[in-house]
Amino acid sequence: MLRIGLGYDLHRLVENRPLVLGGVILPFHKGEDGHSDGDVLLHAIIDSLLGASCLGDIGSFFPDTDHKWKNADSKLLLKTAWQKVKADGWQIENIDCIIHLETPKFLPFRDEVRKSIAQILECTIDNIFVKAKTGEKLGDIGQSNAVACQAICLLSRY
Repeated sequence: MLRIGLGYDLHRLVENRPLVLGGVILPFHKGEDGHSDGDVLLHAIIDSLLGASCLGDIGSFFPDTDHKWKNADSKLLLKTAWQKVKADGWQIENIDCIIHLETPKFLPFRDEVRKSIAQILECTIDNIFVKAKTGEKLGDIGQSNAVACQAICLLSRY
């Protein structure tokens, strides 16, 4: 059995927060404003995995009304969600992601981010790909006021 899952997340960028993408801190003067660390990339991946496995979504697993998740490390959130998906018999075939970010440029960090995600999900880097698109100076993303991510995964269970 094969299943596809789609995830999406968007956060405002604010001063005095680190910019965390895929569990890696990128040098920038703004970071995600979120209940947890705001890592939109890992949040989108979580939703794609939970959606494909029909186990829920990030809000049902880690509600922003629960103080226990305040400033949580999204690597822990992804690891927790993945353990549930894996326990249900699923394995990752691949994950593909798009980060929508004007600055900083993502390409210099891509391999580090892919390795980080692969380590969390206990798979090879060949199962994970991440690319970035700018907002062409348009809208909140183009003005570096927000960052968004889309993730799609293919899971299998035999």
